[in-house]
Amino acid sequence: MIGKSFSPAIRVIILFGVISLLGDMVYESARGANSQYFNLLGVSAAQVGLVFGVGEFIGYFLRLLAGVASDRSGRHWLFIFSGYGMLLAVPFMGWTMNWNILVVLILMERIGKALRNPAKDTILSGVAENQVGTGFAFGLQEALDQIGALLGPLIFTLVFSFTKQNGLPQYQLGYRLLFIPFVLLMLFVLYSHRTIKNNGLAANINRRAFRSERLQPIFWIYTAFTFFCTLGFVNFSVIGYHLKANHLMSDGRITLLYSGAMAVDALAALVIGRWYDRLKEKTGVRTGGLVVLIGIPFLTLLLPFLTIGHSTALIVAGMMLFGVVMGTHEAVMRSAIADITPFYKRGTSYGVFNTGYGLALLVGSALMGWLYDRNQTGMIMAFACLAETIALFLYFRMVREVRAKG
Repeated sequence: MIGKSFSPAIRVIILFGVISLLGDMVYESARGANSQYFNLLGVSAAQVGLVFGVGEFIGYFLRLLAGVASDRSGRHWLFIFSGYGMLLAVPFMGWTMNWNILVVLILMERIGKALRNPAKDTILSGVAENQVGTGFAFGLQEALDQIGALLGPLIFTLVFSFTKQNGLPQYQLGYRLLFIPFVLLMLFVLYSHRTIKNNGLAANINRRAFRSERLQPIFWIYTAFTFFCTLGFVNFSVIGYHLKANHLMSDGRITLLYSGAMAVDALAALVIGRWYDRLKEKTGVRTGGLVVLIGIPFLTLLLPFLTIGHSTALIVAGMMLFGVVMGTHEAVMRSAIADITPFYKRGTSYGVFNTGYGLALLVGSALMGWLYDRNQTGMIMAFACLAETIALFLYFRMVREVRAKG
């Protein structure tokens, strides 16, 4: 599948990127069509919002349990195969109009993502850290991930264009077509497993060490740092609402702006991920790349000042910055976990990290939305300043911990 001219480690990293691309094609296609499909079925906005909210909460919370379970059992590939296998729920949405069944399928897709993510990140980091660098690996994965997120919704767009209709049959056909990327996805997962196993690229879990060792203080400081960085991050739901409510851009331009930010996200992930690895090589220290993280609070702090205003030029600039921040989150924040935790605790670490990250997104977005409804944009900026100031304090506390371990 992947050319033999690449080393086995590079092939696996590319394979994981293709897996992410295909996975995003499946579930991002559905996420872009679900609301309209349910509207055609007569489902209320409140029902849709509740189910998606519960799904997101379950999806993040279960990552903690899945991470611990994958480390404790040592069966990371079981979690990867079952997690990706549950994406089969998405094409099945094209065969039912029963709301109760659709709820189950939606929750299955979110649970599947929770099961696979900590295990997948553990295996990927294990392959990359001694071969090509975790920054490059996660950066490439994020870049391909974003390509999948951009290509996926085009499946429904093509169906609507060819049929020149957008009723229930067309939506159901769109869901059913997602079987194609799903089957390809599972083939790539199987090939990745065989490549890693045949080349001995991933370390074995030391179950005794898992039971006896504890995560070090630097991990908990780092987790708190990422929590506050993300807490003050202005989500696009608030930005997009602001643009629409104030008639600052047409609907088409808003979605185009978001697509542009995602393109920047993909490029930034590659560049910053590689920079992260080079800093580690230059310093000769495993945690040498952590210096990159100091930029996240400062860049995040600028977002509300740029994006929640009335200057179109500043909003566009802010959204490009938004893409840089998102790319850094995906490439560097996950890479750093591999550099501050042992392999046999890494699934647990990614589970804790993802749970905290999801909680920060939930609380931050909800609070900023609540403040925006009350015309308190100044309070949004103040809240972002407070969160990022705490993040900076934690960053320097983390640096002191690294030096103490020196």
